[in-house]
Amino acid sequence: MCGLVTIFAYGSDVHLVDPMEMIRIRDAMRKRGPDGEGAWMGAYGRVVMGHRRLSIIDLSPAGAQPMVAADGDCTIVFNGEIYNYRTLKKRLEAQGVKFRSGSDTEVVLEMYRREGPAMLASLRGMFALAIWDGRRNGLLVARDGLGIKPLYVADDGRTVRVASQVKALLAGGGIDTSPDPAGHAGFFLWGHVPEPHTLYRGIKAQKPGTWDWWGPGGERESGTFFDLGAELRHPSPVAGVDLRAALEDSVAHHLIADVPVGVFLSAGLDSTTLCAMAARQAPGRLLSVTLAFAEFEGTEQDEAPLAELAAHHFGSDHTTVRIPGHDFAAQRDQILADMDQPSIDGVNVWFVARAAAACGLKVALSGLGGDELFAGYDNFRQIPRLVSLLKPLAAVPSLGRGFRKATSHFDWVLGKPKLAGILEYGTSLSDAYLLRRGLFMPWELGEVMDPDMARAGLESLAPRLRLAEAAEGMGDDQLAISAMEMQFYMRNQLLRDADWAGMAHSLEIRVPLVDTALLRGVLAMHAAGKAPTKRDMALCANPALPESILNRPKTGFSVPVAGWLGESSLRGWAKRVHAAALGKP
Repeated sequence: MCGLVTIFAYGSDVHLVDPMEMIRIRDAMRKRGPDGEGAWMGAYGRVVMGHRRLSIIDLSPAGAQPMVAADGDCTIVFNGEIYNYRTLKKRLEAQGVKFRSGSDTEVVLEMYRREGPAMLASLRGMFALAIWDGRRNGLLVARDGLGIKPLYVADDGRTVRVASQVKALLAGGGIDTSPDPAGHAGFFLWGHVPEPHTLYRGIKAQKPGTWDWWGPGGERESGTFFDLGAELRHPSPVAGVDLRAALEDSVAHHLIADVPVGVFLSAGLDSTTLCAMAARQAPGRLLSVTLAFAEFEGTEQDEAPLAELAAHHFGSDHTTVRIPGHDFAAQRDQILADMDQPSIDGVNVWFVARAAAACGLKVALSGLGGDELFAGYDNFRQIPRLVSLLKPLAAVPSLGRGFRKATSHFDWVLGKPKLAGILEYGTSLSDAYLLRRGLFMPWELGEVMDPDMARAGLESLAPRLRLAEAAEGMGDDQLAISAMEMQFYMRNQLLRDADWAGMAHSLEIRVPLVDTALLRGVLAMHAAGKAPTKRDMALCANPALPESILNRPKTGFSVPVAGWLGESSLRGWAKRVHAAALGKP
């Protein structure tokens, strides 16, 4: 895991880039890469690249970045891991390529030199990259298909700036920082800033599964190498998928590293299944880490006892870290500073990442993505039931709107603000999803932020339309909800939180259940009428999970943030997070 930056002055009015701006951006990402730093300048001062290194694969200086090809024609900065790089390397070696390092970065660079952007479809892993092509005097940037790794782009029409963090780009000083209404409205709507928006007009997120090219005279090209929506709508035909084999294959690939790999272990099915498989496949004794909370000790919400039982069962070297409320109070300002973009979540990941790093780990596996892939959330059952009950009301839209307008300002009547919209938003899967996942409802935004900005932001976001598009053509309710969970909640909140919270402690968090090969296998099973459940996934564990975990009702992972802050709900925490992002007390 690393931090990358590239600045390219492509405008027709030839000008040099400021290398000190690149240094400021690069060094604002020091936590992403404490093991080394690098810089490179080319094209007679029109392009400069920088890198902060967290050494995971090939710890030697040969793996340092920016990495220049042997003949000097291409240079790369790369963040992430390519899990199939050994297979790709053998293919290149068969073509006569001579490698100077054992890194996956060099494999990507050599593939690009031969195949161009077409090589991106061959990469299995999590990544963001920028490649300077000296043969064409242009810049390629790309981001992995599932959006695991972040990549932000600021293009002012003369110069393009690319980096791994929003705050790093801001540290460079060359960014339009005027507010993006969609970013601010989106935060209050969802509890995170939805892509491609940020809080700033001048910075956008690179769309997952896409690449962009800037030529020397400003010419632009772009392409898509992975489309999650298309994958969900039209699964690739795969015969005879073995779920256990697919899961073990993903875990095996995610264990590839030249440093020890640990696992975040809760009492849930996702992490215990991963722990079982990783403990059996890891080259040494697996280290597992559990985060627990002092407030929950001795209650049903305390996951530590069952996690410790699982660790003993699988033979992992286990550490439980119990966090008291005063620890959060002491770290709150640091957590807010570490957030690259505001989020109401991620606090638990920050603490467990801190614990893992204190144990000496640089890499940890997380069960993130299991609920989205295997329909584990209550949303997969509750939303279709609600829609089935209320769908007849869709024929009279004025009824739902009238009920909402009549009751939205009388929370004391209904008890919960969202209930005002149940008749209006409960008649379709996409609207009901917004009702379930939304933090503040669209009609409430004008009360928590500037009303004009709220209106402009909602117009740009068009959340109901975007959700409907994501769910359209999925064939059944489960896939439709998976599409929304993966493309909104998982991508914009869970994966992003895992990135910033892990990087705050120089820890790479890997997600074996967010993997293109595994996704395609599960979708093929779904298309064959054998959609696997979370229990099916858990039954693949070898050795088998303890009965007390396998048959435990799903409870979700709770974090007592509201109690720690003295807030009555996540809405109060959201206001504090947003204020902190704007530099307000």
